[in-house]
Amino acid sequence: MLTIEKLTGGYGETDILTGINLSLETGEILTVAGTNGAGKSTLAKAVVGLLPRVNGRVTLSGRDITRVPAEQRARAGIGYVPQTANVFAALTIVENLEVVEGVKDRKQRIAEMFDLFPALNERRRSRAGSLSGGERQQLAFARALMTRPDVIVLDEPTAALSPIMADESFRRIGELAKTGTAVLLIEQRARQALAISDRGAIMDAGKVALEGPADNLLADQRAAELYLGVGH
Repeated sequence: MLTIEKLTGGYGETDILTGINLSLETGEILTVAGTNGAGKSTLAKAVVGLLPRVNGRVTLSGRDITRVPAEQRARAGIGYVPQTANVFAALTIVENLEVVEGVKDRKQRIAEMFDLFPALNERRRSRAGSLSGGERQQLAFARALMTRPDVIVLDEPTAALSPIMADESFRRIGELAKTGTAVLLIEQRARQALAISDRGAIMDAGKVALEGPADNLLADQRAAELYLGVGH
């Protein structure tokens, strides 16, 4: 579904990514973890087309999208939930969904999102700026799913959430994959993320330091000591 080959890039003349090779299959969850500054969010931006300078290759379902602009990648099947600025605070919940571009059967799709996130339906006329952190995250997910993406990139989706809401967010991410959507999950709560994932990749200094089945990484003593921490 998604293949990343020898990917380098960054901002200005500075490379933050220094040779990334990863792949993501249909319906699979791949967690990318690592310390702060490892390049995780930069990788997310490279995949969705928001990194100003990249080299290497990104392919989606066999199509080379390395030089394709972000808006065209969205139309091609890549959804994105950034860590911040992921909803329009001044618009209502339903307006946030109505303004998503490239949606077929818009009314039907909005109804499906309200079925998937019933808490949003109850507050559909409320402005997004008045929502709790958990509700706002649900709205961000719903916005990204409106276009029925093949791949969804989630950048630190639990960053500002309470432990209870983070648990709920991970549950919903697991459900996304069951629908056939491939999930690239950038996450600081590495242990919880790996627990719902098929595979994991741990980044360090712009490279993939460790990669493999999620269960293997969770059991890896080196990964635990250097990257995953205790209880995180």
